[in-house]
Amino acid sequence: MSTLRVRWLGRVPYHEADTLQRALHGRTGDDYLLLLEHPHVYTLGTQADPANVLVPPASVGAELVRVDRGGDVTYHGPGQLVGYPVVTLPEGRDGMRDVVAYVRRLESVLVDALADLGVRGAARREKLTGVWVDDEKVAAIGVKVARGRTRHGFALNVDPDLTMFGHIVPCGIRDKGVTSLARLLGEAPPDDVVRAAVVARFVEHFGYDAPEVEQVTPVTAPLPATVAALQQPSEAPVRLLGRLAAAGVEAPAPDPAFRRPEWMRVRADLGAGYRETKQLMRTLSLHTVCEEAGCPNIYECWADRTATFMILGDRCTRACGFCLVDTRRPLPLDPDEPARVADAVATLRLEHVVITSVARDDLDDGGAEGFAATIAAVRARNPGTRVEVLIPDCKGDASALATIFAAGPDVLNHNLETVARLQRAARPSAGYARSLTVLARAKDTGLTTKSGLILGMGEEASEVRAAIADLRGVGVDILTLGQYLRPSAQHLPVVRWWTPDEFAELGAYAESLGFAHVEAGPLVRSSYHAKRAADAGAAEPAITVAAATR
Repeated sequence: MSTLRVRWLGRVPYHEADTLQRALHGRTGDDYLLLLEHPHVYTLGTQADPANVLVPPASVGAELVRVDRGGDVTYHGPGQLVGYPVVTLPEGRDGMRDVVAYVRRLESVLVDALADLGVRGAARREKLTGVWVDDEKVAAIGVKVARGRTRHGFALNVDPDLTMFGHIVPCGIRDKGVTSLARLLGEAPPDDVVRAAVVARFVEHFGYDAPEVEQVTPVTAPLPATVAALQQPSEAPVRLLGRLAAAGVEAPAPDPAFRRPEWMRVRADLGAGYRETKQLMRTLSLHTVCEEAGCPNIYECWADRTATFMILGDRCTRACGFCLVDTRRPLPLDPDEPARVADAVATLRLEHVVITSVARDDLDDGGAEGFAATIAAVRARNPGTRVEVLIPDCKGDASALATIFAAGPDVLNHNLETVARLQRAARPSAGYARSLTVLARAKDTGLTTKSGLILGMGEEASEVRAAIADLRGVGVDILTLGQYLRPSAQHLPVVRWWTPDEFAELGAYAESLGFAHVEAGPLVRSSYHAKRAADAGAAEPAITVAAATR
């Protein structure tokens, strides 16, 4: 029996969860149990009668989505625990999978979990899929099995707004009601208690050993009372320390001896190559992430006349806890910027160029058209140059992302940045599931995909390995692993310095999963040795442990 990877993802839009399921279904043999909740959405199964939707969904703040699971119409929303198992079912004697037996197992999981939570009388009903208490359904089940692997799953009503079920005929059953744990018990058990009960029973009924459980710290996690006392003029803001503490990480006390280790020290090379590259950027009024993010490799790269261009201005609409980029109100877009980037690429005679941007959530498309225009300009002026883009998530907007994908970059990079538990602390405006979905969508269009993690903000080695596995699970080809460096006292503190040997171990683990190329080392950044990584992307799997050369 393979390891079960359990992921609590928080609140995830339905389309993103569906994309993530499909990616894990088709690209990895690993078994997953995705746990999450959705914003308000009604879903119509393959057998659904549209007449069972009684009001326009938009009138009650919900989406309406047609899906490829069995069953009729159902509701998902806040207060539900939704579970999507992506698991391989055993073959029967005729080589077929017993889907009915699988559904019965899911029902047993939920019946037993409900009993553990104090609900008496929960049971399955003859010819009525799901879990019932008397004549009221407390959990719905709808599944899809293809090539022996499962998608979709179950929705357990913990404490949803039950009036939302009144706008449909739930599951097409007119003479039965809907209930919840909150109604049955008088109050809802804590969310983490409900999740733990479901996971324990899932592991039991499906015969797994100890599962690998990772979870996103919820946005509603309380601010620890001790955090306010940590605020000093020279320290990170309370909001950053609070998010870090909510994720279970104690910020280290100021320690003069807690300095960069020897392997993190970089010798400044202000030679001719560096000076010429800097002068070119100023002459063309261009921004580089090398400067804006305080990259430690700027001297090496600029001396080699390479740079990562940052488009869409130099002011970001997000305030990630690890990033130095300016967060003042963005300025209007510069229509001549794509041409100037193309001029710089020509002047530097680059064979491989990396283009990134600030996040522009103020724009309807998140800056997607700017990426497409810059890719086109570089290709027109420099037809032999390969183009790599490092993109924001565009708020998960499928149309915006499709604009970038259609421009055909040679490498599509989007960084996961950190492990699931620390997402809220490090990048509160982004999301773990959303980033995996962006990468999965890029891979679906046939692009070479790349992502990276920065270590040192309080993560554990097991969490890093889990994140690496998730990236490979959605088809990422190229991986970068580097050490976090605190850009200022107003940013998240460095909790730990990872050693070169530890980076080597993580790189070897990533290699074992089948990445085409891995760059792992303390000074590695997203664009470090980007050309070499792209060269290897279409070749045999390779690992470069950058720490060994530092």
